[in-house]
Amino acid sequence: MPTTADRIAGFARDLLGAPLPVGIRAWDGSRAGPPGVTAVLNSRRALRRLLYAPGELGLARAYVTGDLDVEGDLAEGFRRIWALTRSGAVKRTRMEPADRARAAWLALRLGVLGPPPKPPAEEARLTGRLHTPLRDRSAIAHHYDLGNAFYQLLLDESMAYSSAYWTSDRPGYDLARAQRDKLDLICHKLGLRPGMRLLDVGCGWGSLLIHAAKHHGVHAVGVTLSAEQAEHVRTRVSAHDLHDRVEVRRQDYRELDDQPFDAVASIEMGEHVGEQHYPRYTDTLFRLLRPRGRLVLQQMSRGAVAPGGGAFIERYIAPDMTMRPLSRTLGHLEVSGFEIRDVHALREHYVETVRAWTDTLESRWHDVVALIGETGARVWRLYLVGGALAFEENRMGVDQILAVRPGEAGESGLPATRER
Repeated sequence: MPTTADRIAGFARDLLGAPLPVGIRAWDGSRAGPPGVTAVLNSRRALRRLLYAPGELGLARAYVTGDLDVEGDLAEGFRRIWALTRSGAVKRTRMEPADRARAAWLALRLGVLGPPPKPPAEEARLTGRLHTPLRDRSAIAHHYDLGNAFYQLLLDESMAYSSAYWTSDRPGYDLARAQRDKLDLICHKLGLRPGMRLLDVGCGWGSLLIHAAKHHGVHAVGVTLSAEQAEHVRTRVSAHDLHDRVEVRRQDYRELDDQPFDAVASIEMGEHVGEQHYPRYTDTLFRLLRPRGRLVLQQMSRGAVAPGGGAFIERYIAPDMTMRPLSRTLGHLEVSGFEIRDVHALREHYVETVRAWTDTLESRWHDVVALIGETGARVWRLYLVGGALAFEENRMGVDQILAVRPGEAGESGLPATRER
């Protein structure tokens, strides 16, 4: 007689049209499928979540609540699933009416039927029109106002929350040094010199502001929508006695009305702007630069499929996020008047960066749980493991774009040779 796990595995195989990539262990202890990595259904509620939200969202809800666990290497489980998708072996990704009927019958036989489980509290629930200033503040707060203590635990001392730049594989070279090398690279590309005015749009916890002011002698202004970030930057400015050189504002980029700056940076902030508003964003960056001033834009990219990153990312991590192909971002910049001078792909660097964050998360798991709860910690485990593989497998990219606002005669002011 088929076991519970056999019944579930059989339905999944028929739906996929391919062998199961991972094993299944049901709540009654029965097991089916291949060895190595096993999806553990701790309760019937795991299947109920999938019944009401088939696919990625239901799986995510089951995992972050603990209704579903994974025995073995979570990254390897993801790798097997995505390899199956790439191979073309999967027949379809949507359930047809006949599939739904069979799923309901199986759920009835297994005692799974019941009201839809309540989504985890960690899911974003934004209201209002997309990318209005108020909604953007809510979207940013959902992710970045999780608490400075959590991000101080996860990140290195610079509090840089973007791809690092790994220049060495020697022993002792770590995330903190790779982030410093990234900040040095940005400052070099911007051509920063003492006395220059730098604007950082989406300044995060102030890593670039502090670094540029301390090591390059600039006067730096940073803007963020996050109250937690702004407060942290002010604390760092006081600690480094940089009041005369660093200013942070809780301000929307659309509210900026300053005199032109000598240099502008925006590091992994453009993903939060949205496609419809992106021309205004690039127009603003152009307007805020003096002629021959340089822009460094570091930004993630993705193809036409799941530009927001998918159901899990959009609900739990970065609601309203939009990633686009690199070519489309370059087009927006050029329409605004920028001359593109260099594109530096950092995709492999993000793999190393996210894995370093993952190692910290796992090594300090109990501290993380104490700060953001078990469900929150599982959200971040899923996010980081999946993110590292997305960059590794070229389903996402990240690039540093160097652009310039040309002078009246078209001059760039950049050196004739590439120095780095």
